[in-house]
Amino acid sequence: MAYDVLPSKAAIDRALEGLKARGVGVRLVADRKAALEELKKMIPAGDGVMTAGSTTLEQIGFTDILKTGQHPWHNLKDAILAEKDPVKQGQLRRTSCMADHFIGSVHALTEDGRTITASYSGSQIPAYSFLSNHAIWVVGAQKIVPDLEEGMKRVREYCLPLEDKRVKSTGGAGSDIGWLLVFERQHLPFRKIDLILVNEVLGF
Repeated sequence: MAYDVLPSKAAIDRALEGLKARGVGVRLVADRKAALEELKKMIPAGDGVMTAGSTTLEQIGFTDILKTGQHPWHNLKDAILAEKDPVKQGQLRRTSCMADHFIGSVHALTEDGRTITASYSGSQIPAYSFLSNHAIWVVGAQKIVPDLEEGMKRVREYCLPLEDKRVKSTGGAGSDIGWLLVFERQHLPFRKIDLILVNEVLGF
């Protein structure tokens, strides 16, 4: 299947219902502008925010907002980037997984509401699965696939080559898959997972 085209309305509706049944709060928005506004409304002023590396967050403009400092939140990444001692920086990165809101994306969303996240370092995996009070995923609708098998193909055959190319374009050695997280269901009453599904091709 083509991994860079928007699915049918029926596929989107199935994915939304699947997510709801698995304990995820869902919001469907029309485009990146609406996604940014929805995301901003979900984060109370004064709360701590941490972001995973995400092309989607860059495309909707959220990364730029955090960089300017002109926002009402406590951006945990500021302290991480300011710390030059690698040991202390590593400690801050680990602590940031417990942010009030940990925001990123996923690489595939099945029509029955499961998600797949691939990571080179695994840095976002603890926050997505447990440590953050509130995980928020912003996801382009082109990431919807029929099932997990197709989702894994999307990750390995489509996402990884694009991420490898992106990393090399910045002077890096390339990328690989170090960790895979498959979300099945949110059970815990003391934390939330929300997904903003954007009816636009965003990220990869």
